[in-house]
Amino acid sequence: MSKKMLSIMLGLLLIMGLFAGCSKGEKDFPNKIITIIVPYSPGGASDTVARLYAQELEKEIGTSVVVTNKTGASGAVGLESVKNSKADGYTIAYMPVESTMIKSLGLTDITSDDFTFIGRAMTIPAAVTVRSDAPWNTLEEFLQYAKENPGKVQVGNSGTGSIWHISAALLEDNYGCEFTHVPFDGAAPAIAALLGDNIDAVTVSPSEVKSGVDSGDFKVLAVLGEDKSSIVPDVSTAKEQGIDVIAQGWGAFAVPKGTPDDVVKILEDATKVALNSDNIKTLLAERGFEHAYMSGADMDAYAKEQLVKFSDLIPKLGIVK
Repeated sequence: MSKKMLSIMLGLLLIMGLFAGCSKGEKDFPNKIITIIVPYSPGGASDTVARLYAQELEKEIGTSVVVTNKTGASGAVGLESVKNSKADGYTIAYMPVESTMIKSLGLTDITSDDFTFIGRAMTIPAAVTVRSDAPWNTLEEFLQYAKENPGKVQVGNSGTGSIWHISAALLEDNYGCEFTHVPFDGAAPAIAALLGDNIDAVTVSPSEVKSGVDSGDFKVLAVLGEDKSSIVPDVSTAKEQGIDVIAQGWGAFAVPKGTPDDVVKILEDATKVALNSDNIKTLLAERGFEHAYMSGADMDAYAKEQLVKFSDLIPKLGIVK
């Protein structure tokens, strides 16, 4: 082979290599480890769901996905770390419903608007639960009594500013009644207080009151979810009873605002498959959560509605954590 021909071939190989490098560049996503930040402690529901999602996402996206827990300030610390990370798709946040509340609660300046959602996994509806010997058999009877007797009905929740506290507050706001809110350090002590006849009702998740319902100690007047609960399937929703209130926890995933559209699309497509996997559905059912996949775009719109709702309600209630 002549030197001239060799030079031409080497030049062509160099040009092809340059084009190959350009075609990969930033568009070759992902090409390193993706980290999911969970703003709560290991072992909880959020952490468990995020870790299974990480396993399923790995299968779809072709790179390692790890989970890191960053706790503090009711989730604000972990969410701030994601917001402040590089918007390149390699850092994902587990987003709870509290992401639409924490600014109004005075915990941080960030909101769900600082993120772009890539999918929702689940919902956890509030269940308005009373003792089985309580005089109310419908949600309207319960709310009407509270309206006629302001402050007399004591409703327990899992802590001031928690989604279960907000759930009862949404009922008040919708119906024009007044409860006495009784905060506890978690749902379990609130349920124990209801069982002991120390309070009149709780607004916690269906799975947390299921054993009391099965034993005949409790009855659920309504669930405040988008649909009926698989845990107490015979109980109608508030909306089905004519009370237009939806109050539920949810778990979703998001990246920092400003992440490139093509990267968001890759993550959203992979997340759709991951969150609709049989493994995810089975885990959620075992934990008493409702599988409620929502696309990133739909979740963005839903979170904006939630943010407006809670930004109005929480200051009205005077809740500051």
